[in-house]
Amino acid sequence: MKEKIYFIPGLMTDERLWKRVIPFLENEYEIVHIPIPRSEDFDEIIDILFNEIKEEKINLLGFSLGGYIASYFAITYPNRIKRIFMIAATPGATNEAEIERRKEKFAIIEKEGFGLSYEKALSLVEETNKNDKDLIQTIIDMFNDLGKNCFISQLTSTFYRKDLFEDLMHQDFPIWIFYSEKDRLLNKQALKKLTTTIHNIKMIKREGSSHNIPLEAPFDFASNVKSWMNS
Repeated sequence: MKEKIYFIPGLMTDERLWKRVIPFLENEYEIVHIPIPRSEDFDEIIDILFNEIKEEKINLLGFSLGGYIASYFAITYPNRIKRIFMIAATPGATNEAEIERRKEKFAIIEKEGFGLSYEKALSLVEETNKNDKDLIQTIIDMFNDLGKNCFISQLTSTFYRKDLFEDLMHQDFPIWIFYSEKDRLLNKQALKKLTTTIHNIKMIKREGSSHNIPLEAPFDFASNVKSWMNS
């Protein structure tokens, strides 16, 4: 029987986020996709996941917002965790300036309408992937298909993030974070704390600016997942 890994996507992404990764992992592991529950309350989100997941101990992997949710789950229910893997994510709180910037997005939606344009999606990918039309269209489709209400709910939840670093660093299960060195969507304050403080969290840095690592660097991502599963 294959060992399971539970995959949680991020803000305005769904199971399509993993489509380029699955071929590198499916022969060795059973990948279980878990959508982010529709709630603005992280306690409610992880309680929903707690009740959905029946295994006693799990391998939990989360991308971006999903990485934060995975770490929140891990410190709340550490007895349910074998290991944690966060991609393009930190366990840090959202600072006030970023909260205000995100609130402005709601006003923009009301004024200009909801949707992710091709130009905006193009700006989110690395230079070497600018001609990858399937990649860019996947980002657009996930965002637009999930819709306005999902966007408002997920973005609002990020206003209430608290810093989980201290709680996380005292856990005794493997914790890995995989991120791009120049990812401008990462919380820079939280990343600085992670890279300048002594802790038990394994940090894996890749060159580049990609936030959507599972789509832009699937082989590299899958290789690190395999190493994590062997940790």
